[in-house]
Amino acid sequence: MSRFSWSDRFSRPRPTAAATGSRAKDRTFWLASALTTALFMFGAWEHRWIADDGLIVLRTVRNLLAGNGPVFNMGERVEANTSTAWTYLVFALAWLTGLRLEYLVLGLALVLAAAGLLFATAGSRRLWRRSPGVLLPAGALIYIATDPARDFATSGLENSLSLFWLGLLWWSLMRLSEIWERGDKPPRPVLALIAFFAGLAPLVRPELALVGGAVLLLMALAPVGWPNRLLVTAAAGAVPVGYQIFRMGYYGVLVPTPAIAKDANGSKWLQGWHYLVDFAGPYWLWLPVALIVAMLVAVLRAGLGGDRVGQAHGSAQAHWATRATVIAGVLSAFGVLEMVYWMREGGDFMHGRVLLAPLFCALLPLMAMPVALPKSLSRRSVAQAVPALLWTGVAGWALFAAFGAHRGDPTAVNEYGIVDERRFYSANTGHAHPLLAEDYLDYPRMHGLLEAVAENPSGGVLLPGWDADWVVDPLPDPPLRGQPYRTTVYFLNLGMSSMNLPLSVRVLDQMGLAYPLASHTERIPNGRLGHDKLLFPDWVIADAGGADDHPYLPAQFDTQWVREAREALTCPETAQLLDSYRAPLTWARFKQNLKHALRLTGYRIDRVPKYELQRCALPPVE
Repeated sequence: MSRFSWSDRFSRPRPTAAATGSRAKDRTFWLASALTTALFMFGAWEHRWIADDGLIVLRTVRNLLAGNGPVFNMGERVEANTSTAWTYLVFALAWLTGLRLEYLVLGLALVLAAAGLLFATAGSRRLWRRSPGVLLPAGALIYIATDPARDFATSGLENSLSLFWLGLLWWSLMRLSEIWERGDKPPRPVLALIAFFAGLAPLVRPELALVGGAVLLLMALAPVGWPNRLLVTAAAGAVPVGYQIFRMGYYGVLVPTPAIAKDANGSKWLQGWHYLVDFAGPYWLWLPVALIVAMLVAVLRAGLGGDRVGQAHGSAQAHWATRATVIAGVLSAFGVLEMVYWMREGGDFMHGRVLLAPLFCALLPLMAMPVALPKSLSRRSVAQAVPALLWTGVAGWALFAAFGAHRGDPTAVNEYGIVDERRFYSANTGHAHPLLAEDYLDYPRMHGLLEAVAENPSGGVLLPGWDADWVVDPLPDPPLRGQPYRTTVYFLNLGMSSMNLPLSVRVLDQMGLAYPLASHTERIPNGRLGHDKLLFPDWVIADAGGADDHPYLPAQFDTQWVREAREALTCPETAQLLDSYRAPLTWARFKQNLKHALRLTGYRIDRVPKYELQRCALPPVE
């Protein structure tokens, strides 16, 4: 064994100028990426909050921690959260750490958002790594400059998890492409791990299945051999297929209840266009998009793309499905396709929220881009300076968008039903950063709700009155079907109400995020997106066991409607729907739910009890 010698240390060849320049470019890239991520985190912290919808997630986590299962209300198997992966990730960390849920999701979301952005820029570095230019954040600046990007980096929702999933998947694919370009065979564990991660797409967000599916198709088309194709298929499908079987048997439907409540197969193109304009307009988002597209063209024309992007050498001989440029193009194209999907759906009621992941996905190949300064006044050198000038324009726009552009009145829902959710709740709770459940007690009706629950220990149905008061319809003994709750709260703001009440209180909403009876109604034509289902409270009184001629029925309700609703609940298909998530979970019930999940998912009732009786061919109530 040779002994180390100091003379050996000093006699080694000095690094070449090219190697030194490469290290300097890497240092510049990592410094710029770290600075961009730090700015993103600073902006996210300045906009920190937890949305009412984020609190909905935490109610399910509370039930999991209490041993009640993945439910929103005890005794009712309802999947009230769209992102399965986010729910169980928060639950796992809460179980391990014992931290307060609001602080846990705040820290977790910030970490995932930062990691997602870093992985995204690192993936772009792998794409452009042979470029002679210096790599600087470009698409990353576009993403972090808008208010919604910083708003939903926290919020308690799954946006940060979506960024992390997209960023890590992109980086992994670029590393996989490098292996293929060298002519090597990727190790089977690597293929399986990437396929497994891509397969999680529908559990992160259902519509991300488009992106995950495209990635898995590329992996299947690559020259990996049939044994590896079978491995990729098994690794990708194990968790989502297994969970889908569980969902159908446990919940009795094919999709989370919010997807039924919002009828995710709907079509509202004009509303979707208004949503896109509402997102892009305040920040002039079309300008940096045009600049970065022009920058891409200028980079390629000036020869700054490098042979990997230009496909002059190794990647040109590789199979088309393994080339970095093909993978980049597919991810970017599917980001645009996600935007088109959301335009078709009509967008959302929260400003910019559902377009963030598609924008991030579309920008993945351009998160960092090469720039160069001219070394002379030659035509080629001047051409190479154009990307730098365009990058300066992107950076200048980012400063304008981050510090000078905001969307209108923060307290107003505009004519298209869209609102800046963070600023709305900040203004209406009086808290600059509403984070904890109790911060929302300063929202209208919340203090009154807690008082109404305390003043009615025997239980009943609590409904919002005409002003800030609550009206109560007492319940008979025993409660319906022996359910573990005595008190039912019926209120639109599901998160803030449920997180400020004990788990023994049943909390339902008119839209149906946690109430299948409401989610299975038809949409109201031209209703506010995400709020275009509205179940009349007479159904809740009837469903909760309100007596026929109840002497204490609040004056604002019609006894006839309650009677009709109670009779309509006997409709065989409706009774089957109720039993699918309320009846005790036995093996027989699980198999029944599996058998009927498809039909129950598409089942709809009429929100007017009288018309529902007619639909079910039931006799009128006299």
